[in-house]
Amino acid sequence: MGKDPSDGIPAAEAPAKRPPLNKYALACAVLASMNSILLGYDISVMSGAQLFMKQDLKITDTQIEVLAGIINIYSLVGSLAAGRTSDWIGRRYTMVLASAIFFAGALIMGLAPSYAVLMVGRFVAGVGVGYALMIAPVYTAEVSPTSARGLLTSFPEVFINTGVLLGYVSNYAFHSLPVHLSWRVMFLVGAVPPVFLAAAVLAMPESPRWLVMQGRLADARRVLAKTSDSDAEAEERLLRIKNAVGIVPDDDDDDNVVMTRKRNKPTHGEGVWRDLLIRPTPPVRRILIACLGLQFFQQASGIDSVVLYSPRVFEKAGLRSNGNSLGATMAVGACKTLSILVATFFLDRVGRRPLLLTSAGGMVASLVTLASALHAIDRLPADSSAATALAGLSIAAVLAFVASFSIGMGPIAWVYSSEIFPLRLRAQGCALGTGMNRIMSGAVTMSFISLYKAITFAGSFYLYAGIAAAGWVFMFFFLPETRGRSLEDTEKLFGGGGGGDGHGQDKEDEHDQHNKTSRVLTGQQ
Repeated sequence: MGKDPSDGIPAAEAPAKRPPLNKYALACAVLASMNSILLGYDISVMSGAQLFMKQDLKITDTQIEVLAGIINIYSLVGSLAAGRTSDWIGRRYTMVLASAIFFAGALIMGLAPSYAVLMVGRFVAGVGVGYALMIAPVYTAEVSPTSARGLLTSFPEVFINTGVLLGYVSNYAFHSLPVHLSWRVMFLVGAVPPVFLAAAVLAMPESPRWLVMQGRLADARRVLAKTSDSDAEAEERLLRIKNAVGIVPDDDDDDNVVMTRKRNKPTHGEGVWRDLLIRPTPPVRRILIACLGLQFFQQASGIDSVVLYSPRVFEKAGLRSNGNSLGATMAVGACKTLSILVATFFLDRVGRRPLLLTSAGGMVASLVTLASALHAIDRLPADSSAATALAGLSIAAVLAFVASFSIGMGPIAWVYSSEIFPLRLRAQGCALGTGMNRIMSGAVTMSFISLYKAITFAGSFYLYAGIAAAGWVFMFFFLPETRGRSLEDTEKLFGGGGGGDGHGQDKEDEHDQHNKTSRVLTGQQ
């Protein structure tokens, strides 16, 4: 047996009596995560809409496959731009921008007269997906007190799953409308919430870490006072952020800080790509691999194929009518949404690693069961009692798969990625992780129909099971536990000095440490 890479590194244990949940931080996390409902809705509504769109617009399976999956590739534009945008205009206004993009995308798709216009709408919606995927976890992690960071940072995934469920409900609610109206109404319903969400986000405070990066210390102190468990924690968080950003601890003059930051250090992400990709330190390289690997396995194990194509899977299992398959798909959404509450309430109690490993193990078992059941169904008459039993087993396996995903891999990939990067690299580092997530989601969803036609449904799910097993091994040997650690200290888990600027060293003697501290305080790289 291997062991947690963080073994031997002292961890900040949660106190025996947990502080009460900070209601202001909770409200900020909820509002920040609301955009994720739109994200989940835009992705899952395609599951049922494609059945009617195909009849109305007379498009092929290949066109459906591309239309369903291309949103994930398009989202790369949003996810890669979101890092720079959020460092430029702030986390809050980036969320407002995401809402506006979602609104435009839903209108274009709902009113599209042709496949070409649908693709334009899908592109616009995809950019919004990229923005929302990247910014919600980053903002929530930066505003949350350490005691509740896991709980609050899992909220975006909770709301994504809520959006997925609402997309399925919309499919079922409008499937009886005339074919030319049903899929359009499904998309147009998604244009209503962004208007209200954009207004709600404006009531939120800005991220205290972004405020410090802009030299707005007084504003940051006010936000930290409201979102921390105590005044002492608020001051400690501010001191850690100032140290990570390169501000002298005793310097509280906003104008002086702004001048120092402009003179010594970029404030909008300049040089970050170099430190992430061209000349990363060993700790930053390990952090980047951890983030990209976790996001790769989250999607490569096939979750979006189940979300988008579950009506086809259930049809293969023996559910022939649109109503029955959409009803079963709605049950998948409900199971996926409810199961995520396990991760939400246990992240800060049992830690990230146990939930990740349990999740991946459950995914492997349920995928093998699903593949075996579908393989057996292929060999039986459709009306046999054994085929009926296997159809029930297939549905149960799909439910077990999405439940396993939701207790760990789904939410924790975003929580973990938003925790491990040093402050100066966090926005763009998370953007790279989001990019990997969307590339793999696009590759999986755009290939699933072709894949099951080539190697059967059973073969496809056996393949996903093998990838999920490889993911378990990666997480077991490579991901340290981050529970109970401040965002500024997580770099130590990957061999860094914990300075928070992405330039920590594995070992330094006292003289070197003194010199490094002097360089940080004067803003030198």
